[in-house]
Amino acid sequence: MELKRVVVTGLGAVTPLGNTSEETWQNMLAGKSGAAPITSFDTTNFKTKFACEVKNLNINDYLDRKEARKMDRYTQLALIAAKQAVEDSAMDLDTEDKNRIGVVYGVGIGGIKTFEDEVKYYGVHEADGPKFNPFFIPKMIADIAAGQISIMYGFHGPNYITASACASSSNALADAFNLIRLGKANIIVSGGAEAAICATGVGGFNAMHALSTRNDEPEKASRPFSASRDGFIMAEGAGCLILEELEHAKARGAKIYAEMVGAGMSADAHHITASHPEGLGACLVMRNALEDAGLNPEDIDYINVHGTSTHVGDISEAKAIKEVFGDAAYKLNISSTKSMTGHLLGAAGAVEAMATVLAVKNDIVPPTINHEEGDNDEEIDYNLNFTFNKAQKREVRAGLSNTFGFGGHNACVVFKKYAE
Repeated sequence: MELKRVVVTGLGAVTPLGNTSEETWQNMLAGKSGAAPITSFDTTNFKTKFACEVKNLNINDYLDRKEARKMDRYTQLALIAAKQAVEDSAMDLDTEDKNRIGVVYGVGIGGIKTFEDEVKYYGVHEADGPKFNPFFIPKMIADIAAGQISIMYGFHGPNYITASACASSSNALADAFNLIRLGKANIIVSGGAEAAICATGVGGFNAMHALSTRNDEPEKASRPFSASRDGFIMAEGAGCLILEELEHAKARGAKIYAEMVGAGMSADAHHITASHPEGLGACLVMRNALEDAGLNPEDIDYINVHGTSTHVGDISEAKAIKEVFGDAAYKLNISSTKSMTGHLLGAAGAVEAMATVLAVKNDIVPPTINHEEGDNDEEIDYNLNFTFNKAQKREVRAGLSNTFGFGGHNACVVFKKYAE
């Protein structure tokens, strides 16, 4: 069976750097940080008092007020990014076969704020017994974002979410890619969303000592590959890519951002939260992705790394890149856009895939910000080009995006310039 080719024909994003994909991209290139003191709850008694929140977003500009009240914030963000991407793709919804359009989204946690609010305020404090909102369950469940997107547009194709912690939306993109190239759909609306900046989310990650506590200068707290890094920065948001079968896209005259050519998956099988110190799972997932794409290490010009600004994670990923790419590793540009967006958890893969697609399309690599001269970790090879502090123009023939999740889940997606 001849596999079909898959291209990216639409983008959407709501992130701490901007409320559209273009605004997010321009602020990435400018090296801006999305970190600031948390506004969504009182952090007085919390170790970490900052995060990367979405800013200046009026949900009701995009969604019906009454319907939005029935959704957790993560679902609202998912729908907004999907709506932007569908509009960007310019597909004619009046003529498309909606039985051949699906939705595959990723989420790491889901409606955690809904759960927190319901239990805290409604479920346990009623004198005459617990009283829950009838929308509690459909607001909370992780799969509901994909369901809501399909309902909004009447898309009857494959519809589900993937949940693999911080690898979730890369897994969603991989599944969407495979569904299209196997001929199961013409178009898949794919991406990820997360909204876990709440007392439960921040408190839980604080208890694990996973978050930075650099409260005096939050905009400098996410500093991947720097010796002074002290944990990741919580973020919220959503990213969406329209993946489409090439001949279908050509037939309707769609603009094409890039071609998706491969995806890899692997497991560390090592620890519930820490990556393998030698990057064994990271090596395997990148090799699997390159093999799936039919590319050699020297064909890749850019890697958008997982790069969370944690001690073990950054070291192991840098080791894995050297192991997989060999001498070609020193010709790559590497960057962690989490240094600017923070860690979007289940949405990270989608937003970072978007950045990779735009790097391929525009021949420019966004930076890894917050690295200071001399702030070097003795276990990291700084002969690698981490694209520190300033975007770099260069030819980007192909790029890959890594995402690794708690539980040892690894996913990698590959994009290259589209050519006939």
